[in-house]
Amino acid sequence: MKLHFFGAARQVTGSCYLLEAGALKILIDCGMYQERDFLSRNWDPFPFTPDSIDAMIVTHAHLDHVGLIPKLVKEGFDGDIFLTPPSRELAKIVLEDAAHIQEEDAAFKRKRHQREGRKSRRPIVPLYLPADAAEAVALFRPVACDQTFKINKAVSATFRHAGHILGSASVEIKVQEGVDTRTLVFSGDLGQWDKPLVQDPALFDRADYVVMESTYGGRCHNDSGDVEDQLAEVINATVTAGGNVLIPTFAVERAQELMYHIGELVRQKRIPNLMCFLDSPMAVNVTEVFRQYRNELDEKAQAVIDSGNQLFSFPGMQLVRRVHESKAINRISGSCIIMAGSGMCTAGRIKHHLVTNISRPNSTVLFVGYQANGTLGRRIVERQPTVRIHGKDHEVKARVAQIHGLSAHADNDDLIRWLGAMGSSPKRVFLTHGEENSALALKSSIEDQLGLEVEIPNYKSSFDLE
Repeated sequence: MKLHFFGAARQVTGSCYLLEAGALKILIDCGMYQERDFLSRNWDPFPFTPDSIDAMIVTHAHLDHVGLIPKLVKEGFDGDIFLTPPSRELAKIVLEDAAHIQEEDAAFKRKRHQREGRKSRRPIVPLYLPADAAEAVALFRPVACDQTFKINKAVSATFRHAGHILGSASVEIKVQEGVDTRTLVFSGDLGQWDKPLVQDPALFDRADYVVMESTYGGRCHNDSGDVEDQLAEVINATVTAGGNVLIPTFAVERAQELMYHIGELVRQKRIPNLMCFLDSPMAVNVTEVFRQYRNELDEKAQAVIDSGNQLFSFPGMQLVRRVHESKAINRISGSCIIMAGSGMCTAGRIKHHLVTNISRPNSTVLFVGYQANGTLGRRIVERQPTVRIHGKDHEVKARVAQIHGLSAHADNDDLIRWLGAMGSSPKRVFLTHGEENSALALKSSIEDQLGLEVEIPNYKSSFDLE
């Protein structure tokens, strides 16, 4: 067997791994790069021949794990794409939205360049179109968690709950070679234990090789305190100042978790009744998938539903789909909460709301998720004095706040807990999906606490699995 790392290597986005088992080639995830320094990789030829891939396994529906699947299909891949049923519905929404955003952003940029008399070095076109996304979705083959499926006679796989977002899974792949069976586990993105909405991460008792995320290596979420306390402080302080709370929001999971927590604060009268907007057609569609897959939610979320309360609705909550409704938000006088995509401020409606609010000292830009290096969100978190949005510089005068406890990613202690359940069985652990310093910190923790051999692959690294 051979394992290749074609993404998320010493960085957070672009997850893509290729497993060769005999003549079989399996791709695990095919994600889009979102860090500014690596965006060109989305346009580069794949480092493998798309039509040589036999099958793909998708861990979950975030763009950095599925965003390049339409491009792969467009360039020749036509194999089965295995994923969980909720991931199928979410990935369909995510890919359709990505295609539309690329069309809109390309059109907007062409108009701006024309207005400014600028010439582009290359044609301004979308990476792929909605029709390409539809072709990719047609290859989806949903398989429930804990149900083993065959890829060929010698290779089988099983999804287990990862606790990251709805439908997210770690995947266990078993490869039969003669009388021997070797087991590989790909963590996907792991979530935290005891979080609302989704089920806790499942534990594995053994594996020969493990590919594990390291986004929050070296960091602990609990250091930040209670999530609802932090939310209440930010919202109340901003209302007192007379500004808006602007929250760059990931449409899948984070938007729904935010609505859950803000609803709790409203019902407990810990914050005033405000207009609260979820300004993201994709997030609105995703919320419907949550309602569809109630059986996938954790016991606490199901108990809320059983009590007669709605998980994602409270006084003042409004779901925004249409562009003219989105534009109208910025004409509101008084304070409101605006949740809009994308979560790292790389595209979408959040940029328009930032233009209105980023230079207002009484407003707050509140980040509730990881901001990858090189993204607009990262530059704002780093409090750079000016940021460039839609081709123009804007002074960062708004208050900038960050809540880590809402992260859908496991922290260092959670990752050690998950890996430690396998005991001493892994021959080697590969750390991916984390910036280099985070991966190095987690590597040190694993070696000190678990005594396992750890590798941090580089982009295009390959390893023989004995």
